[in-house]
Parts: sequence; C-alpha cells; structure tokens
Amino acid sequence: MRISDRLVPSAFAILATVNLAFASSFGAAQAPEADTTNVLFLPQDVREKVFGNIRGAFPNRTVSTGNSVKVLNKAYQDFAELRYEVDGKQYSLQDFYARTATRGIIVVQGDDIKLEHYSPGHTEETRWVSFSVTKSLTSMLIGAAVKDGYIESVDEKVADYLPRLKGTSYEDVRIKDVLHMASGVAWNEDYADPKSDVALAGALNGIDLVQYLANLPKVAEPGTTFNYNTGETNLAGELLRSAIGNNASEYLEHKIWKPYGMEHDAYWLLSSEGGVETGGCCLNATLRDYARIGMFAKDQGVLPDGTGVLPEGWMKESTSPSEGFDGYGYLWWLFDDGSYSARGIFQQWIYIDPKRDLVIATHTNAAQAVEDEDHKHVAAVIQALRHAL
Repeated sequence: MRISDRLVPSAFAILATVNLAFASSFGAAQAPEADTTNVLFLPQDVREKVFGNIRGAFPNRTVSTGNSVKVLNKAYQDFAELRYEVDGKQYSLQDFYARTATRGIIVVQGDDIKLEHYSPGHTEETRWVSFSVTKSLTSMLIGAAVKDGYIESVDEKVADYLPRLKGTSYEDVRIKDVLHMASGVAWNEDYADPKSDVALAGALNGIDLVQYLANLPKVAEPGTTFNYNTGETNLAGELLRSAIGNNASEYLEHKIWKPYGMEHDAYWLLSSEGGVETGGCCLNATLRDYARIGMFAKDQGVLPDGTGVLPEGWMKESTSPSEGFDGYGYLWWLFDDGSYSARGIFQQWIYIDPKRDLVIATHTNAAQAVEDEDHKHVAAVIQALRHAL
C-alpha cells in the first residue's frame, strides 16, 4: 500500500549542522539556549529567520542561473469556492492561509500559474530551505550521471565508486538499492535516541560517512527491505561526486538549473566552509524554482530545447514501486494514482501529477517537524487543489 498524506521524518540529523551558529548569525538575544544543538527544537520564529536566510548564516555553494528563464504564465484561477476536509471539518483556502505556517504555495498546470500566494514578508524572490526535497533532486542528478556515462547503470555496485566499502556490508549493494533505501545494512533512524545511527552519523559526509557506514552490519538481502536511512542519501551524494569528479552544485547548475531556465540563483548547504553538499538535504531556492524542479521531473528531464538530461524512461523507473516498499521509488514518495512527490520536514513539498500536467510546491515553517495540524492541512489542500483542476 502506497503512502497517501503521511510524511516519513527525514533529514533530521543533517540539521545538526544548522545549530548554534544562530547565535552569531542573528544575535544572542534571538539565539537558542546553549544546550540547543538542533533546529528541530528552535522556536518557530527563530527558524523563520534561518529557513529564509541560509546563505547569510551557513556555508553554502551557489547554483547560478543562466541567461534565459522558463516563463510561467500568470493564469490565476478563482479558488474562492474550494473546500478541503481535515478531521471531518471543512475549510476554505482563506482558512488554510490563516491557520497554517505555509509561507508560500504555488500551483502550476502546464506552464500556467493557477495559484501563487505568499504570506507577509515572503516573496517570489525568497529562497527557502528544502530539507529532504533535495533527496529527489539528487536522484535526478544520479540519472543525469548515467545519461552522461559517468555511471554505467544503477545496477552497478556502490563499492565500485566508493572502494572503501569493498569487503563491508555494502559489498553487494547496488546503486538502485541505495536509491530505494533498501541496502539491507543496519541503520537506526530514531531521532529521540542520542545513540542512534542518525544521531551519530546523519550529518556526516566524505570519508567520515563512508567509514561509519562501512562498520555497520548487514541485516537483510539488498533490495528486499525498506529502511528509511538519512545516511544513505548522503552516501548517494558521495557516490555522485565520486562518479562525476565534481561537486553537486556545479553539476546541478550545468545539467538543470541553467539550461532548464530557473529564475533565481539557489544555494546548497555545505558540511563546512569549502566543504561538500549533503545529498539528502538543504538546497535553498525560490518557490517558483521549486515548481520548475517539479516541471523538469514531469517533463521526463527534457529541457525546453528538447535535449534529454536523463536517460529515456528514467522518471518512469524512478517513480515505480520498489520491492521493499511500494510507496517509494528512487528517493521519491509515490501515490496509488501515479502522482508522486518530493517532501521535507516542516512541510516542504513538490507534488507532481503527470496526468493533470500539474505541479504544486510549498514553502512552510510548520510548528512541528512532522505530523501536526499544519501537516494535515497542507496535505489535504494539495489534494483539493489537484481535484479542482
């Protein structure tokens, strides 16, 4: 059974890098208490300053735009009569704006903007952190690397690109197993346990990450069992860098950002100053450009000039149910009706419905990272908007 509106927690440990730097970035009076080391526990108003200002607060790498922009036509639709339901109660779109911490929502059908709404202080130029939405983008960059010949096939072994994993539990793990989060290697993603793998290694990159994963035991055959694993999405990023011999930001810029016609520069959070991008988290972009990411996926990775960035059939393969869990593809969440989504904590969404030629994206600062009232309302309004078109 595939997922409907349930969001599995993700990218938590990555946020350990988004920590006490708030003290120096925004002033001591606005900073969290000294024992607060994770953005999950920051006050909502402090998170607001950071989610929209990653570039000013933390190490990052710029993903630059090109000379042309993929135009989105303003063809606004009247949704005054739209109603959606949460826990048996009916709500309007105005109710949604008033009661949730959604800072921006955009609905694009074809190349037409049907709805675009921002809360006060948030604009079409505001860059906002994506959290685990980035995982799905990393998946497409893996596809681009296959198309470019840097990776022969996702059936290749991970250890072929990361030799330190030879002779470990990852010896027989394929790239596709990592993309399916089904490596069969043990991993504890309990965010409440300070001794869990996600707490100890969820924010690692480079040699430190590979070495940590190399020491974990095998608990299932590769490809058979789904186990949500933040560490392995970072491993996918490491594999990508090893394959292309370059950083992920420049590859994204060259393959998608410039040629597809993104409107504004984006910023990808780094592990340290001059360090590496995290494959599972933290691209920062405008809402319209998040919609364009969804359009690129919906367009099967084909650029406006007709150039294919991804292998033929890649998006169909990426959004097909995996053996371990039929609600998950290559780092994409799947729905029964053929639609799919990229999702991040605090309710970041890129929802894609190919049958309706539809993309819906959000910038959100929900009260809780996962499963609160905001989450119910965002998921429900997305479905209501979808059915209204």
